[in-house]
Amino acid sequence: MLEFHKQKPKNPSKSDPEKRIKDFQEIYSQFDNKTSVEQSSRCSQCGVPYCQIHCPLNNNIPDWLKYIAENRLEEAYQVSSSTNVFPEVCGRVCPQDRLCEGNCVVEQAGFGAITIGNLEKYLTELAWEKGWVKNIEINSSSKKKVAIIGSGPAGMAASSYLIQNGYHVDVFEKNDRVGGLMIYGIPNFKLDKSIVERRTDWLTNSGVNFHVNKEIGKDLTFQDLEKDYDAILVATGVYKARKLDIEISNINNSLPALDFLIESNKVGLGDTPSSNKYLSAKDKHVVVIGGGDTAMDCVRTAIRQKAKEVTCLYRRNKENMPGSAREVLNAEQEGVKFNWLAVPSKIISEKSEASSLSYKVATLGEADETGRRKPLDTGIEKQIRSDLIIQALGFEPEDLNSHFNTDLELTSWNTVKVDFKRFQTSNPKVFAAGDIVRGASLVVWAIHDGREVAKSIHQFLQSNQIKKAS
Repeated sequence: MLEFHKQKPKNPSKSDPEKRIKDFQEIYSQFDNKTSVEQSSRCSQCGVPYCQIHCPLNNNIPDWLKYIAENRLEEAYQVSSSTNVFPEVCGRVCPQDRLCEGNCVVEQAGFGAITIGNLEKYLTELAWEKGWVKNIEINSSSKKKVAIIGSGPAGMAASSYLIQNGYHVDVFEKNDRVGGLMIYGIPNFKLDKSIVERRTDWLTNSGVNFHVNKEIGKDLTFQDLEKDYDAILVATGVYKARKLDIEISNINNSLPALDFLIESNKVGLGDTPSSNKYLSAKDKHVVVIGGGDTAMDCVRTAIRQKAKEVTCLYRRNKENMPGSAREVLNAEQEGVKFNWLAVPSKIISEKSEASSLSYKVATLGEADETGRRKPLDTGIEKQIRSDLIIQALGFEPEDLNSHFNTDLELTSWNTVKVDFKRFQTSNPKVFAAGDIVRGASLVVWAIHDGREVAKSIHQFLQSNQIKKAS
């Protein structure tokens, strides 16, 4: 260990922009054994590991890095997977530059971060290859049944821990595939769908029952679940698009980001393309509004769909973007244009179809409650041609109580209100986790919530059993 002053940080190579924009394959290659050992040996084995503290899952990062450096790879995987059921997903989609790697002590000392994300990806792919990933071992047997609504990262993670504790687990998914935003929201060039499908098979083989095309409130009532199950977990995520401050309701070629990404992912999975011509960016001047990771997914998808030109409009500057700096760099390399300090003001259209977008040029004022500086109007207005406008301003919760015909207590943001120690809702039998509780967030936080809510459901069911026995 402690080789950081001898070994320089190294990431796997990524394919050239000219080549990678021709398909939807993952752009990063993978470490070999020699490089993984060298890069792991750079870890300083800190007494207070900030990488671990700043990981939402509190992964034992220094421990498994030490095992990789010593070429004890199966042990490294056991440690890595002990706190994270989907390490290969986190290795690909976590914003490590903001979390573990960004807070690495070696990085702060000026030697460059340990390449934790790529080592995590390498280790887990090796584990699959070597057969170290086993079906979940059942600790005990229980006749209790748990229903999970939603098969995204929170629901999938929770199901793995509940199965381990011997419960009968049914996961209800309204779409035709399991995975939530991991399957339909995140593009293949960041997370190949085979990675999600492999984990779905692992959970199925371990005993989780997935029911696709089952929408609660439509195909099955929430009251049916309350009657048939001992506990219910709401892990639906948030899908409702935040609206622009300008009128777009009658503009046919202005779409929410998720409509665009879902269509692209479905086509990539082999589904028949939609007849809606606006869901494809081919030969269009595309404008994506927003500055988060979803906006980056949209601009990079549009480039691969052979758009004539792709421009991202963001109301602040590059330094104040909420998205991953790595994703912005990838987008720039692939030919995406960025119009910083641009606030949409009006859509110029004819017969319900936009031809251009007018925006106000902004300057930055004082910081707001998020800590980022507010955009202020300079009085200058410009226009940009736009055959397709994609709104990527983030997501909000849908009206859950109306959809489910329930009366769960909600927050002022319409997320489900829970006791954060137990993830329990106002109905003691109902729990909630993931984005439907914390708002649109990271996959890693959803996995964290799935793990923690499973513990709470287990405690709840165990305590109920003890009460009945006494």
